Amino acid sequence: MSATKSSFSLKVGDTLVDLSFPRVMGILNVTPDSFSDGGNLFYGEGSASRVCVDKALRLAQSMCSEGAAILDVGGESTRPGATSVSEQEELDRVLPVVEAIKSRLDVGISIDTSSPRVMQESLAQGAGLINDVRALSREGSLEILRDSDASICLMHMRGQPSTMQQSVSYGSVVEDVYEYLKARVSACVDAGIERDRLVIDPGFGFGKSLAHNYALLRELAKFRELNLPILVGISRKSMIGQVVDRPASERMAGSVSAAVYALQNGASILRAHDVGPTMDAIKVHCAVNEIEIIG
Repeated sequence: MSATKSSFSLKVGDTLVDLSFPRVMGILNVTPDSFSDGGNLFYGEGSASRVCVDKALRLAQSMCSEGAAILDVGGESTRPGATSVSEQEELDRVLPVVEAIKSRLDVGISIDTSSPRVMQESLAQGAGLINDVRALSREGSLEILRDSDASICLMHMRGQPSTMQQSVSYGSVVEDVYEYLKARVSACVDAGIERDRLVIDPGFGFGKSLAHNYALLRELAKFRELNLPILVGISRKSMIGQVVDRPASERMAGSVSAAVYALQNGASILRAHDVGPTMDAIKVHCAVNEIEIIG
């Protein structure tokens, strides 16, 4: 299926993100244990380690200069096997970074969280998008987002991060993920959240086998039927590593290759570690498909 120009736009705080051409969401993990970049923005050892806000801000500035329209700040790893952290620890990691970005950069700020408290306090500090791997299923999440003007990314995940890869099975992974996201969209609308605030994400790597992940990528165009922007997060994941047989730090080329396929099949937002190379792929994609890049 050939790519078509999208008519979507997304309000992320004070920033209106035009999705008539694909955009990059830069990954800013302020965690000690994320699979690819855990600990890069920390100083100190063990329980005394802390987020280095200056390092985080420098990375944020770099990603913005390379073309990121949104920065996704995460304070709790959701990699396979990850353990949860307290809400206070998550807040201690993300809020200083959100505040620094908000005061210095003109970019949309997303928070990668499932915690209603973290959502609420991050939005109060200037975040404008909630990227929730649990699709607002935790108690209180729908109400907090209903009473805000924030945008929301609803992602599919089977199980919990600590156990999600231990046993994965689907009748049809594409149909099952599609129906789940359709139901979560309906739950948001029924709760009073407007559809034009919603984004969907099939959840590559979250409770899926290698075959499941590539089936979702191959049939990504199916999710266009929900008539919402599609976010794809494939960057450096094991679905790339298992194919190219490279560690996470050497998966950029494979990640960009997968991103190109996602673009051609309807992705509006690419969540990426390597912003510059991903933007290059978007520019070539837009040239081939005669899509104008604005700005």
